[in-house]
Amino acid sequence: MKDNFDHVRKKITIAALKVGRDPGEVTLVAVSKRVSVAKIENAISTGQLLFGENYLQEAEEKIRDIATDVQWHFIGHFQSNKAKQVAELFDAVETLDRFKVAQALEKKLAQINKIMPVYIQVNIGREEQKGGVRPEEAEALVRKVLEFPHLDFMGLMAMPPYFQDPEKSRPYFRKLRLLAEDLAKKGLKGKSDKLGLSMGMSGDYEVAIEEGSTLVRVGTALFGEREEG
Repeated sequence: MKDNFDHVRKKITIAALKVGRDPGEVTLVAVSKRVSVAKIENAISTGQLLFGENYLQEAEEKIRDIATDVQWHFIGHFQSNKAKQVAELFDAVETLDRFKVAQALEKKLAQINKIMPVYIQVNIGREEQKGGVRPEEAEALVRKVLEFPHLDFMGLMAMPPYFQDPEKSRPYFRKLRLLAEDLAKKGLKGKSDKLGLSMGMSGDYEVAIEEGSTLVRVGTALFGEREEG
């Protein structure tokens, strides 16, 4: 596993330097859904301290079992009735795409006096089976999220349509970057005064970095194929 992490980190560095970016601007989120606690602990031993989880019940068990001080991002979808769990368990949410859920999350965070970084998920490929707000509706949701004191708007997240050739993902990554740039020009930024881009997975993260990604969500390239169940 150490070899996998070293390999991915090296490719992140190369991709960033290729376009004149500082590799330190790119954060690796190790996607640990359906990955055992033992494998996550092995990943921690390589220096990985940020993990992404898709399923609440599975994540709750892992977060409880792994006492090490690591960061957990929620990268799945949840209904407003699960906002309490998300608020209590996670350090950030990357998949916020509805006002009702944002409202519920704000309420629960206020109750525990916690500020949570959030990314707005954009359905950049306009795929019916995927979550995310449509690109033309993103600004309206961002403006509403910025009104909530316990939600810290960090940027945009997207999953483009799947292609075997990662170059075909490039136009979608570029669209998301341009959307973020447009929001920034309008002053629609959170407390950090920067807009991040969570885009790129195991098959296309190098192209995503070339197009401006600041968070790459990598699972299979790090952990191998998922365990069943």
